[in-house]
Amino acid sequence: MDRVSRTPPHPEVSQIALQQVLEAVVDPVRRSIVAQLDAAGHDIKCGDFDLPVSKSTATHHFTVLREAGLIRQYYVGTARLNALRRADLDEALPGLLAAITR
Repeated sequence: MDRVSRTPPHPEVSQIALQQVLEAVVDPVRRSIVAQLDAAGHDIKCGDFDLPVSKSTATHHFTVLREAGLIRQYYVGTARLNALRRADLDEALPGLLAAITR
């Protein structure tokens, strides 16, 4: 299986909606994922986050964040990495990410 087919779908910048982003970050675990990505300043493997939930629950939280347009997920080898979509969010919803991560 090649990298393209393993990469999950992500919304285009024009599809990032305020309501969906706000619904995603209302959960404290998802806010923690966003905050950890922001503080790290680099992409993080799913298993390297400090989360108080099971692996399957964490997978759900990553999916919600990805579908809302907050994170981009991709594979390097067998590891799924997560990147904060800072530029895309700033284009779609200027200033919102800065307010969330403050």
